[in-house]
Amino acid sequence: MHHPKTTHPVVRAAFGIAALVLIAFLANWLISLTSFGTKGADFTEDRVHTLSKGSKTILEKLDAPVTIRYYASRKNEALPRETKLFIRRIDDILKEYANLAPEGKLRVENLDPQPDTDAEDSANLDGIQTQNINQYENVSLGLAISCLEQNSRINIDPFDVQSLDEQETMFEYTLSRAIGEVIAVEKPIIGVMSALPLKGGPAQMPGQPPQQGWVIYQQLGQVFKVKDIELTATEIPSDIKVLLLIHPAGIAPETEFLIDQFLLKGGTLIAALDAYSFDAAATAQGNPMMGMGGGGIPTSSTLPTLLPAWNISFESSQTLADAKYRTILQGNRPGYSALSLPKEAMPDKDDVITKNLNDLFFILPGAITNQGNNGLASSTLVKSSVQAGLTDSMAASQFSPNVTFENRRAYDLVLRLSGKFKTAFPNGKPGETPPDDEANAEKKDDKADEKKEAAPAKPAWLKEGISDSNVFIIADTDAFSNQGAYRIQNMGGMQAAMPYNGNSVLLLNIIDQAASSADLIGARSRASIRRPFTLIREMEANAENAMQDKQKELQSKLKAAQDRLTELTQSRDSSKDLRLSTAQEDEEKQFRAEVTDANKQIRELYKDLKREKDKLSARIIGLNLGVVPGLVLLAGIGIALFRRLSARAR
Repeated sequence: MHHPKTTHPVVRAAFGIAALVLIAFLANWLISLTSFGTKGADFTEDRVHTLSKGSKTILEKLDAPVTIRYYASRKNEALPRETKLFIRRIDDILKEYANLAPEGKLRVENLDPQPDTDAEDSANLDGIQTQNINQYENVSLGLAISCLEQNSRINIDPFDVQSLDEQETMFEYTLSRAIGEVIAVEKPIIGVMSALPLKGGPAQMPGQPPQQGWVIYQQLGQVFKVKDIELTATEIPSDIKVLLLIHPAGIAPETEFLIDQFLLKGGTLIAALDAYSFDAAATAQGNPMMGMGGGGIPTSSTLPTLLPAWNISFESSQTLADAKYRTILQGNRPGYSALSLPKEAMPDKDDVITKNLNDLFFILPGAITNQGNNGLASSTLVKSSVQAGLTDSMAASQFSPNVTFENRRAYDLVLRLSGKFKTAFPNGKPGETPPDDEANAEKKDDKADEKKEAAPAKPAWLKEGISDSNVFIIADTDAFSNQGAYRIQNMGGMQAAMPYNGNSVLLLNIIDQAASSADLIGARSRASIRRPFTLIREMEANAENAMQDKQKELQSKLKAAQDRLTELTQSRDSSKDLRLSTAQEDEEKQFRAEVTDANKQIRELYKDLKREKDKLSARIIGLNLGVVPGLVLLAGIGIALFRRLSARAR
């Protein structure tokens, strides 16, 4: 009787696992061809493969086609390995953008700007920076973003390996901001409201020069369209999306009502308030440093109705003093109310507004306290130390070393609020009769019907926000003045302003973020995908050290040959006989050969080092790709054998 040939269990298990792997591969390939292939789950610790909510919102709002031309010299072997990894990371991010954008609204073009190609010409037209390696090779890395007639660009230094990690964490925000800029139909409009003469003004006294305008105000005009709004204005133009309020001293309730309604319509408010403004004190008729005498602009400012409605307390009658962040002034005097704020005073290390700031300088600021329970999200951008307290403004303005601290604790210096605000004026515009009282009065009037027909319809006012709004509260105004933020020098008859701290950058970052797209407000930098392999770096360092001796020997040999060639050349030039002897010609040929050979060996040395690094990287990649599948395969075989043996035992 013929018995069919049986297959060994191990072989059957191996075939089964191989079949499963093949099925999984084919299924993954087929799914990748469908729309489901672009979906994924991000299980990384910091969700480094997921776009932020603001970026997604910007992409969802695309109503005109946006083109991203991505220039990368991928085939150039001079690129550092870190840059090649960074290029692949940008590839992944751009795929995320393309997948999330509405169909046909975002196109990514991958271009390699090699010499004498159309891609190189296109890169030059788009303003992408090119770095020359030699006479025949160039390297470019950057993106050009365009929509209709609007253009923007992002340039990246491919050889600045040290900053790549920083650029990676900021890349999503930078790209989303660039897209927001090009889809904007017009230049963003910024409304500016202030009691101070930001544009400058006439001389205060005869014989004195005119008052100089604020440098930061001039910078705003270079980037945005600025509209000045008086503190006594009766309306805020509807085309203004960002309102910058600097020292609103003596602000009227009617103006606060305008700001309230502006916020409820989805606007962004940036309010720089102060406990003691030196610029305001300088307008007084008495001692400008003391702010004494009649007239002039009040030295303190606040929002007396709006802030309490948001459960925010701002101390404007006393200045903040900080024993830890004090500034040492001339004569070795401690300036407790002149705060030199280091990086640690900016608690949110990932917020893009303060991420790249190293220091700030606030002069006689006020103190912000967020009492909470306002239904709004909040975050502190700048904070004092716990050794801070409140002190008398006039005494602090003289920078007396003998100051008394009250209510010692940490205070906010820059605070952000976001969400749907509720009106601070539940009874409507100040000075007008509430609608209910007016209705009752009209009922009592004998001619109510006639008056109703004749009276024009009153504009409606909002009681709560129709969309999310944002408020930035800053506890100082002098920080952004010419004296507080810049060093102004005369250069060739022209004045040049150089920032000497991060104050101007702080304000410009806030305005830039709010004006580019409200969706980016509160955006955070992405966590870096890089994880340093210290063992690999140690192995690379050992390999480099092993080759250093050989490199020094070759460099020494090369220098000796070059020096001898120089001597031969000089001796020939000084000799009347321009012809060299046969021995000298042979010696010259020998040394030229030595120079060529030494250069060749040095090049080979660098190539060998690069090969060793590439081999090491290949081994790591091989282990990453092979170890886990191998363990799964062995586990499958082990389970199959165990089940087979268990079945036989029965």
